[in-house]
Amino acid sequence: MDERDIRDHILGQAKACDGLGSPFTANLCRALAKVLDANTRTGQAMLGWPGDARADGLALRLCGALHALVLTGASERLALIYPPNQTSESEISAVLPEAIALSDDQIFAGLVGAPQTNEIARSAMLLPGFLTVARETGLPLDLCEIGASAGLNLLFDSFHYRYGDAEWGDPASPVRLAPEVRGLPVPLGGAIDVRHRAGCDIAPVDVADAAARLRLRSYVWADQAARLARFDAALSLAEKFPPLLVEADAADFVEKALAARQQGGAFVLYHSIMWQYLPRATKDAIIATLEQAGRQATVAAPIARLRMEPRDPTKEWAVLSLTLWPGGETRRLAHCDYHGRWIEWIG
Repeated sequence: MDERDIRDHILGQAKACDGLGSPFTANLCRALAKVLDANTRTGQAMLGWPGDARADGLALRLCGALHALVLTGASERLALIYPPNQTSESEISAVLPEAIALSDDQIFAGLVGAPQTNEIARSAMLLPGFLTVARETGLPLDLCEIGASAGLNLLFDSFHYRYGDAEWGDPASPVRLAPEVRGLPVPLGGAIDVRHRAGCDIAPVDVADAAARLRLRSYVWADQAARLARFDAALSLAEKFPPLLVEADAADFVEKALAARQQGGAFVLYHSIMWQYLPRATKDAIIATLEQAGRQATVAAPIARLRMEPRDPTKEWAVLSLTLWPGGETRRLAHCDYHGRWIEWIG
């Protein structure tokens, strides 16, 4: 990718931020697209990025690195343009060059590693899928999440949910999710019994580690106070009930988890807004392993794949899809906002 492609990528992220309710981050990206140059290590790394900027979440990496400086109080210059202060794109553009130069080494280091957001509100998109599996199999669930980050969404059944007038979950939970409901009512019938839960990530986040918590928080957009509050509430649960996380390649993890599955439970592989970050070979290996295991699935040991992922690059939403074996039929259950703000049930 050349320099023009990189700037276009950053502008594309600005447009996405506008659509996802983060005007500050949108203005920040537009300003970055203008002011980045080769006078800093950060600018050189960004404008000379050797990979696919979109697939690598390059603009989000830079936004996260900048936000981390504000959260730690390491850059007073940046803090002046960040929420709760109200600043325009031109005001942001005026501050960024000096702020980047003064913290160049820290920002450059922050570009390493793919973004991890662990967006809690995505659990409100996944819950109806889990309930569908539980209703249709009549079995407890064995949960297997890939790209689990800190594993906060593994605790989904400890949250409280409201879909219009309907509720589900623990009314005393500190995590309260209430997405807008579009289309058909979201089916919440049935109960969920989780028999086992585990997740993997190539860089799992230990919620007991302050630096790791900071990195996750830095990827939450600075003007989205509700998202930050949800994140902190979920952290409080994870500190009390730490999810089982494994540092592993997703394909290896899935293969081992499927090989160890037991009768009397529905094995559920699930993931949300992470598939795009996997190498093609890893994706192919997971699909092949699932299909092979699916051919051996029985009603006493069914296998499900539940995913909330983009399915059409022309649409600004993700699709909640469910594949259930025996049978292997794939159904589209819902359209979902990437950050879990709304769900449109179609299944």
